[in-house]
Amino acid sequence: MKHKLIIPGLLLLAVTGMYSCKKEIYNGADSLAEVQFTDSIGTLKGNASFPIGLAVEYPLSTTSNGKYWSIVKREATWVTFGNELKNSSVVKADGSYDFTTADNFYSLATNSGLKVFGHTLVWHSQQRATYYNSLIGGTGGGTVTNLAVNPSFETTTVGTTGEPADGWQVLNGTGQFVSTTTNTNTGSKALQINVPAGGQNYNTQLVTKAQIPVTAGKTYTISYYIKGASAQNIQFEIRPYSGATAGGVNYQGGKPVTTSYAKVSYDYVVPAGVTAFQLAFDLGGTLNTLYIDDVSITDASVVAPPTGGALATIVDNAMKKHIQTVVARYAGKITAWDVINEPFSDAAELRNNTNTPAGTRTDIFVWQSYLGRDYAAKAFTYARASDATADLYMNDYNLESSTAKLDAFVTLAKELKAANTGISGVGTQMHCNINTAYSKIDDMFIKLAATGLKVRISELDVRLNPSEKVGDVSASIALQNLQAAMYKYVIQSYLKYVPAAQRGGVLVWGVSDSDSWITTSLAKNDAPLLFDKNYVKKPAFSGILQGLKGN
Repeated sequence: MKHKLIIPGLLLLAVTGMYSCKKEIYNGADSLAEVQFTDSIGTLKGNASFPIGLAVEYPLSTTSNGKYWSIVKREATWVTFGNELKNSSVVKADGSYDFTTADNFYSLATNSGLKVFGHTLVWHSQQRATYYNSLIGGTGGGTVTNLAVNPSFETTTVGTTGEPADGWQVLNGTGQFVSTTTNTNTGSKALQINVPAGGQNYNTQLVTKAQIPVTAGKTYTISYYIKGASAQNIQFEIRPYSGATAGGVNYQGGKPVTTSYAKVSYDYVVPAGVTAFQLAFDLGGTLNTLYIDDVSITDASVVAPPTGGALATIVDNAMKKHIQTVVARYAGKITAWDVINEPFSDAAELRNNTNTPAGTRTDIFVWQSYLGRDYAAKAFTYARASDATADLYMNDYNLESSTAKLDAFVTLAKELKAANTGISGVGTQMHCNINTAYSKIDDMFIKLAATGLKVRISELDVRLNPSEKVGDVSASIALQNLQAAMYKYVIQSYLKYVPAAQRGGVLVWGVSDSDSWITTSLAKNDAPLLFDKNYVKKPAFSGILQGLKGN
């Protein structure tokens, strides 16, 4: 799915014509043998007992070039939309949905007698990531700055008169305020206040030393944690300033104190003309020992990004909404889906924001980074709830070249099956090269079939120029024969190792060499598909046809 491939280390040797005449041998096949792939009689779908498909693009299907769509209708029973059902294609910037193009393409396909394979519901790429990041604070939220100095009373400069902790000043009750390392709410210190009996609340009084700069008209949330040896009420004051002139004090009395730490919070709207204020605690009047910790003064308009369970819930709900919105729309129409796509990194690790960084891209959103391994089970469960009968697949790439990734993929597939999540199949993309090892292809199909699930080749193509030769590589008969041999072997191995009841089908990722993602998105000098740029059958077509015929 538009990924750079893992290429074996064997360098391709030059071949005929513009290349040297030394023979190339891969998997025991002689590339300079006489032309072997000339049989192109019949259609792909006419020689298959399972679904045969092509990946298609809406712009190409609706242009005046009728050859493209004629080939699709002639050769395929199923199509997969290359982009039109992906998240970023149907989800708009505000999170709403627009299915106009997808619906039009679906109608075109079904009116042509073609079934549609749904691709794809949960992926990390081509996501409306700006919207999803806004839900979790990636944009729209911000860093919450505490304007209080030394809010947890952690630092104390020894010998500073009248300051029990840096940034705080005693107005009344000198000697009654003590920095303590016991009875803390968080951190290593709190402020202990030994309140004597008698007097008024202002007889034991603490205030922020500096004026706290604020913006008139804004709301600021003031909060703190407090407890006492016994329960009572206390008062705090907000002392506003207009420049250097004191304004009217905002008194907040009757604030509860219990014998366990409890948070007290108050939203303060800054009056017009006020540029700063001080926060004061009035604690006198009742014999008690009080403890204050974690004072906070923050701009209420800045929302901190969610964390922990709250974050996971937001992402889970967003994933559920997307899956159920899309699947429910096409329930009974699109009868098979790639539910999760490319769950593992090239290192065979479950993807996260570290091994799959967004970098400068704005379309990357790694769902499993927030939901963990359980995201897969949730995704299948949500899809199954929206369509009780559709085939639901997990899909990934490089399974034929990376044993570690294959094993990780198979393990997850078995977990999902054992948990009755609704999974019914596994998809292997198979973006191969002419020198992909036959033995690894066999091993992959054996292991995928052993899951007991349906097995589907979901994005098949074969690069004939993985070593980046220059010149017109598409004209090399030797390279074309190697490519055709690989297409043929893939089909032969699939038929040999995947039982008939488990064959979910084969889909080639594109129609002609000129519209392949390898020659367009990757801009590679290659010719990876079954038809050339003029929509003429290549030896590759004969290769896959021979595989289907059992030749």
